[in-house]
Parts: sequence; C-alpha cells; structure tokens
Amino acid sequence: MQNAENDNRDTATKEEAPPRPLPPAAQRALKEAEERRQAEAKTETPAEYGGRGGADPARFGDWEIKGRAIDF
Repeated sequence: MQNAENDNRDTATKEEAPPRPLPPAAQRALKEAEERRQAEAKTETPAEYGGRGGADPARFGDWEIKGRAIDF
C-alpha cells in the first residue's frame, strides 16, 4: 500500500543548469539547416497532369484507389 511517505516521488525541486554555449561549428550547422528549411518551404511542387490526386501514396502508404491496387 502506498502513502505519501513511500511513493518514491522526487519532491525536491531541481534547478536546471543554464544551457552551455554552442561551439561555432554547431551554430553554423544550425544556421545552414534553418536556411535549407526556409528554401525548401518556398519551393512549390509542379502540377501533375493526369495524376491520381490526393495524398502522395509513397509517403502515406496508400497504394489502393477504390479497391484497386495501383502499380507504379
């Protein structure tokens, strides 16, 4: 039976250590990654003519349309 005295919870408040400064190489990597994400967000996918419509099956695993398996 548990009570407040033996519930094994850590009730002491822990102070978080201040974050360590990142080395210059890590800062450059984060900056480059952010630039890549922004550039990728700006690009638009080309229109697909005669496509199946809907979500990308390769991404969502939806290989079937109206009960028919689609072969790529």
